[in-house]
Amino acid sequence: MDRTEVLKLIEEYYKTNFTNSKFEAGKTLIPFAARVFDEEELISLVDASLDFWLTSGRYADRFEREFAEIMQQKYCMLVNSGSSANLLAISALTSPLMGEKKLKKGDEVLTVAAGFPTTINPIIQNGLTPLFVDVELETLNIDVSSLENAISEKTKAIILAHTLGNPFNLDYISSFAKKHNLFLIEDCCDAVGSKYDGKMVGTFSDIATTSFYPAHHITMGEGGGVLTQNGLLRKIIISLRDWGRDCYCNPGKDNSCNHRFDAQYGNLPLGYDHKYVYSHIGYNLKLTDMQAAIGVAQLKKLPSFIEKRKENFSKIFANLKQYEEYIILPKATEKSDPSWFGFPFSVRENKRFNRKDLAKYLEEKKILTRQLFAGNITKQPAFINNDINYRVFGELKNTDYIMNNTIFIGVYPGIDDEKLSYIFSVFDNFFNNLK
Repeated sequence: MDRTEVLKLIEEYYKTNFTNSKFEAGKTLIPFAARVFDEEELISLVDASLDFWLTSGRYADRFEREFAEIMQQKYCMLVNSGSSANLLAISALTSPLMGEKKLKKGDEVLTVAAGFPTTINPIIQNGLTPLFVDVELETLNIDVSSLENAISEKTKAIILAHTLGNPFNLDYISSFAKKHNLFLIEDCCDAVGSKYDGKMVGTFSDIATTSFYPAHHITMGEGGGVLTQNGLLRKIIISLRDWGRDCYCNPGKDNSCNHRFDAQYGNLPLGYDHKYVYSHIGYNLKLTDMQAAIGVAQLKKLPSFIEKRKENFSKIFANLKQYEEYIILPKATEKSDPSWFGFPFSVRENKRFNRKDLAKYLEEKKILTRQLFAGNITKQPAFINNDINYRVFGELKNTDYIMNNTIFIGVYPGIDDEKLSYIFSVFDNFFNNLK
């Protein structure tokens, strides 16, 4: 049996096992996010597995080229998760190769407490200090009004996520970073395809990150990416990702420089094998070619995925607008065109119901909800139990409001008009019963 025959069988397998689902209102779960795929992903996955090249290979190379082009970037480096991507982004700025600009232990990194933990954790893991400021209730992004007063001489970098796909104020933040000579990292894990002023998010910063977890815009199962225009940062990120090695040869390649046994490194013997020279305290954060193969197939669908997310968001917004007496609806940042990850809304303070009541009702009706990730991360057990060093500027009033009152539901491409109609009926029943 040759490869073509195997892959033909995979196509038949998909049609037999993945195409028979039927939606039943009130019985079929409507998740906040889910993978959307067809036979192309399975065929691509099996094609890669038949090579039995069990680390990054031809599919990873292809994905990095094609995704970098889509994201309007020069370089893409694949990693095993979006969290690892954030870890590498922060860690790269601490590299000795950054010279006098490198981040040092105790330096501050400006961010927000209303977000996902692994946007923030790499700051702590590198011995740096998170500096938290508040966010806006409608955009759920950083409130830029206090930044000039928030920073100190220790503030050296900014890392911010585009919350649920809604770009933060990139005009202000990018000019603020340049004015104060701060590194800027854009966490685009929830925002692949979002644009600001006509440009892709991620192109306004020194480094950008993405995630390919099943909940995200495209998936590899697990996976992430680091994007940059900067050749030096690319070199550092690859070194950190690949055990901290100094050599730039791809796995399975030797002596690309023709000087593998010629040079002096550190206090090692002259001519020490360059493949075993380590210039960073690194990790192994690579992914497999099987994962990348799924991503290559998903890239073909990305434009339609983005449009469907926008369409679903608009329909949900139009339906829920009638209930603004009770909920605060999301607002796209000025000049932005979000590729939404979810549909967030905040329950206004009232005497009839709270966030928990509404979330519980939706969940009972098989509509899954999520809160805005960590809420206020400074109140999480990990921060309290580990005596984390951080600084807060002002009050995190809106952050706490979001922690207590904000949830989101899905807009992912698997939500069709039949499911939307059911979602709308559930909201209608909830709010009509309040009258």
